[in-house]
Amino acid sequence: MKKQWIAGLVGLAALAALVVWGRDRIHFDFGVFRSQLAQADWRKIAIALGCIYVCYVIRSVRWALLLRHNKKVPLLSLLGTQVIGFTAVALIGRIADPVRPYLVAKKTGLPLSNQVAVYIVERLFDLASMALIFCSMILLAPAGALPHPEVLKKVCYGALAATVGGAFFLVAVRLAGEMVASFLDGLFGMASKKLGHAVGHKIRTFRAGLDTMRTFTDFAVILALSLAMWGLISLAYLEITTAFSASPQLAHLTLAKCMLLMASSLAVSGFQLPVIGWFTQIGAVAAAMSGFFGVAAEPATACAATLLLVGFLGIAPIGLIWARFEHVSLRKIAAESEHAEEALAVDEPGSLNVL
Repeated sequence: MKKQWIAGLVGLAALAALVVWGRDRIHFDFGVFRSQLAQADWRKIAIALGCIYVCYVIRSVRWALLLRHNKKVPLLSLLGTQVIGFTAVALIGRIADPVRPYLVAKKTGLPLSNQVAVYIVERLFDLASMALIFCSMILLAPAGALPHPEVLKKVCYGALAATVGGAFFLVAVRLAGEMVASFLDGLFGMASKKLGHAVGHKIRTFRAGLDTMRTFTDFAVILALSLAMWGLISLAYLEITTAFSASPQLAHLTLAKCMLLMASSLAVSGFQLPVIGWFTQIGAVAAAMSGFFGVAAEPATACAATLLLVGFLGIAPIGLIWARFEHVSLRKIAAESEHAEEALAVDEPGSLNVL
């Protein structure tokens, strides 16, 4: 946790230095920035926020379904764990990722290792769903609709190949997890026994998570929920970007173009730092808008900031209220979950961090 805050302070200092350096070199009209926010269609932004909130409901349902072979829980009973967990990530950074499996373990009485496995499966479905939606939109876009189409198509083919390869690997682990774990243990063990044991342990942990899906119907339901959730997130991005109608480029932005902004945002959010990460994400998405579509700096920054507030920080007010009613301290629970995850790794000799 301390390392995360130190990194955040270093990043903040770097950002301050960048602002000082660019103050007289980059023209940015704050009056135009405020005007862009004032002229935005806030009804569209409200619809986007509603889509994001529905996604947390889907996350609760999905996690409950992934648990049902170990323990049946009401589909919406884990909504609080999702809301509080993502609030912790939004306010504290990616160091708080273990909060969700930790809270679910406490709420259900199931082992933390089991919830870590569910978390891994959930993340894989998120990545696969996003890849499928992204590639579908890019490959089906009309000729000339996107910048650098040949590069984007190569990226899509690579992402689809990785998704298919991941699916085959998932099937192999599900059907013969112990064999795969032993093989990789021996393979990596030739370089380092510790590394080999760690890889084998991670495969076995992953295999435990796949036990949550025992039939093709289980798999299809989880995939459908994941696709629906990421479809709503994509719609939220489209609603927000087109809400800035004062900018012609944003007003007529297509869903395929939104995929590029989503990819930029997700790439940066994967390394989210406390507070400073908000500004890096805004900067990265605004730069993508300007670089890909020629959007002026002011509307690009206004749109990027709104995307962050709605898509990432929009859950924070509800999460803070929910945490108060549940008597949960975000900082305390983040530290507890981190320690619990470290203890879990110690309990499994040679294991590595699986979150």
